[in-house]
Amino acid sequence: MVLPNPNARSAEAERAEFQCVVEALATRPRLSLLLRYIGEKFFSGEVDQLNEYNIATEVLGRSKTAFNAGEDAIARVETHRLRKRLAEFYENEGRDHPIQVTLPAGRYAPVFVHKAAEKFWPSPPKTEPAREPEPLDPDGRRSHWLPGWIYAVIVVLVVLVALGLSAYVRSKETSVRVMPPDGIRTSASAILPARTPSSAIRLLAGYSGPPRTDSAGRVWSPDEYSLGGGSWQPSPELIKRTSAPFLFEYSRTGDFAYNIPLKPGFYELHLYFSTLVHANESTSFNVEMNGQLVLPDFDIVADALGDNVADERIFRGISPGKDGFLRLVFTGGTGAPSVNAIEILPGLPHAQLPIRLIMQTTPIIDRNGRQWEPDNYYMYGRLSPQAHPLRDTPEPDLFSGERYGHFTYAIPVDTRDRYTLVLHFAEFYFGSGAHGSGGTGSRTFKVMCNGETLLDDFDIYKEAGSLHELTKTFRHLKPSAEGKLNLTFEPIKNNATISGIEVLDESQ
Repeated sequence: MVLPNPNARSAEAERAEFQCVVEALATRPRLSLLLRYIGEKFFSGEVDQLNEYNIATEVLGRSKTAFNAGEDAIARVETHRLRKRLAEFYENEGRDHPIQVTLPAGRYAPVFVHKAAEKFWPSPPKTEPAREPEPLDPDGRRSHWLPGWIYAVIVVLVVLVALGLSAYVRSKETSVRVMPPDGIRTSASAILPARTPSSAIRLLAGYSGPPRTDSAGRVWSPDEYSLGGGSWQPSPELIKRTSAPFLFEYSRTGDFAYNIPLKPGFYELHLYFSTLVHANESTSFNVEMNGQLVLPDFDIVADALGDNVADERIFRGISPGKDGFLRLVFTGGTGAPSVNAIEILPGLPHAQLPIRLIMQTTPIIDRNGRQWEPDNYYMYGRLSPQAHPLRDTPEPDLFSGERYGHFTYAIPVDTRDRYTLVLHFAEFYFGSGAHGSGGTGSRTFKVMCNGETLLDDFDIYKEAGSLHELTKTFRHLKPSAEGKLNLTFEPIKNNATISGIEVLDESQ
């Protein structure tokens, strides 16, 4: 027997709901025409054609030869009006529809939100009402019912057998079955493999291709464990503050959730965001973790301090619920939720894992077995094209690179803790044995953290000479409200420079 495809049924339901909304907008012909065009492109698989130029010229009557998106905002204006009308429709006559059509801010492709009584979690099994006793036969006997005490014994035996089987399955640590609620599509298999305590989970939200590997050798898997929402691929843009731009090529958007199976223990959660939005459109939404609101009214642009900027939020010391799942729920506020990637690492109960960066393009494991990640979280400045091994050190290659110029770092941390910052410097250019002439006073600069000056008129050569490591340590640093240590390296004379950064949680 061939079972029906639930995804096919869901697609049919989405198409029917879309047609319903198109008809509901009949009194507003321009918006109805625009929505119909969006639906035709979406359902025919031509989402890549849903752009500002095509909407302006094929729907709204602009000239294909004369239209200039920089001067004519008609597509953005009409899409904004359509977005507001959809919200009004589902606040009123469409509020009870099980599927709702949304247009996330800054996008032209629709996202379908599936509503359920229990929004993302399977409803508890319904219990059958107690059965009325069978009427007695004329001779006082039940003709086809056994005595009640026998049924009680049978029920007890069935429960005991079920409990025994459940314990056996848990002891074998085989798999966990997750049944999504009706109408919610999931990209995960119905059977989810159990995780070992030491395994990291790295998911590319909304992505369905082969695994990807970043510059540190970490493998990122395609999306799984998701419920609701939809995949979206924005137009290619340069994403700042990341050494792994592929993390932000796709996203899951709309109201959605993740049910991620974890073994008991402590973990560290990293959420990766970026966004493209039109001016004056809000992007705030809410993120819950195991029923607790952890990012209320979260605005990606405000958090990242700019558009097309990679943003990362970290939560240390998290654990799965009693059912063995970490449940993440993303729901809309004034904008549609989205997330680009999710990373879960085996962690510590009360402290964030150390962050160690070297200003080079490949990772290094030091003699103590600690891994230093390639340069990340920066904006501006330049990376040295070649290494300059240091003198009189057991690890001459560890701090042999540099980022130089006028630059910043925004290093993500958990907002609840205080941190020790260790900065590693070396003078590669000025002084005896280096490439340039000069010495003391040839390079001076400032270093600030969240607006507080850590180093002023700092001269590496004056303190350490050339090609020697110089370490500066700063304690009890408080992160910003956005969960960042914002470092600024500001030149006074010639370029600022840095070769290594460590961030260590001071919590116990």
